[in-house]
Amino acid sequence: MTRTDDDPPEWAKERAREMMAAEEDEETDESADAEAPDRDDDRVPDVPVEAVDEAERLTRLAREAESAEPTPEIEEAADQYRERRDALAAEYGYTARVRDEDDALVLYPDEWMDDGTVQLDRVEDTDRAVEVSLSGPGDADRYREVAAYNETVAEEVAEREAEIHARTAETFAAFMSNHYVRPVDDATPEMRAEFREEYLVRNGWPTDEQLDAVDESLSVIESVAAGVDEPAEIEDSADGDGPDDADGDSPDGDGPA
Repeated sequence: MTRTDDDPPEWAKERAREMMAAEEDEETDESADAEAPDRDDDRVPDVPVEAVDEAERLTRLAREAESAEPTPEIEEAADQYRERRDALAAEYGYTARVRDEDDALVLYPDEWMDDGTVQLDRVEDTDRAVEVSLSGPGDADRYREVAAYNETVAEEVAEREAEIHARTAETFAAFMSNHYVRPVDDATPEMRAEFREEYLVRNGWPTDEQLDAVDESLSVIESVAAGVDEPAEIEDSADGDGPDDADGDSPDGDGPA
């Protein structure tokens, strides 16, 4: 074909095609960027639930170790628990702290910190912090008493009942002690549901038979617990200030003090 003087040369046509293709690619990239959600919107906070649970567990273990009679070995164990917790938090760019005033484990983003202290002017989104109450709905000051009681109940179940119930009792005792600091027979329906549907499946390595019998196992645990004496401190916490008179008045008729 004969090229006229009005036709551009082939190299110019090829260059034009390349430029048009590049412009189309750029428009596609800009459209994708506009539609893509911000990374921070997807991860607030940036720590997986499993990591938070493990950080809480390690914090409780450190506390429990320190509550025993102090020895170099005990102190070393407590330090190791805290070091493991801090290393776990650091994997996700967080710093772990225990806030004494409300007894809470707090995980702060590293960029908020300076020399171990949170800098308020760096806090751009408070939802990125993670807070876990170490007191729980029960009484953390009596954690050891509650844990000992729950372990006793689990041991009684193991002695009296089938192994399938014993395994669930052991896991349920750990769940109620570590997550709620409550006796196993003080679990609410919501706590039982959380244990049955989430904790046992994730942490108890249950068999299919064990899962099928979990409701029966929880009933067995409650029945056995009824025959186990609770420590006095737990009973005092549950009873409050003591039983009221039948008519609700104090003996002198002036009402409660």
